[in-house]
Amino acid sequence: MSEKKLKEEVIVPEEKNEAVEANVEIATNLNISEDVIGIIAGLAASEVEGIAGMTLGFVDGINQILGSSKKYSKGVKISLEGKKVTIDLYVNVKYGVRIPDIAWAAQNSVKNAVESMTGLEVASVNINVQGITFDKDEKVIVDTEE
Repeated sequence: MSEKKLKEEVIVPEEKNEAVEANVEIATNLNISEDVIGIIAGLAASEVEGIAGMTLGFVDGINQILGSSKKYSKGVKISLEGKKVTIDLYVNVKYGVRIPDIAWAAQNSVKNAVESMTGLEVASVNINVQGITFDKDEKVIVDTEE
């Protein structure tokens, strides 16, 4: 007597495979506020040696008087166009520093910080020097010889 061996096939339903693949897909919609970009840019610029601080523009000054407090992004204007961002910084520099060197360092610092933290492309970083600050400890020597 011969016995017939039956082969059993295991069939995995295709619906399960499709369901697993659908669960792996992750939504990639990410919105970053202009305020967040402004804070990142402001902090990166304030860390550059030679920048004494950020200044308020006219509109920012009025907003602060009316109660809107944006101290970390003060002196920063952000323009977003798709995934490209243009940043305008309004800064005060310390007396005695070479302004082109400070501006170059600030541009690189802000660009690197914003691109690495947000993934956005920085089209330009514009530095607007609004004033020069003097050290309070600095003594002025007056020549009184006549």
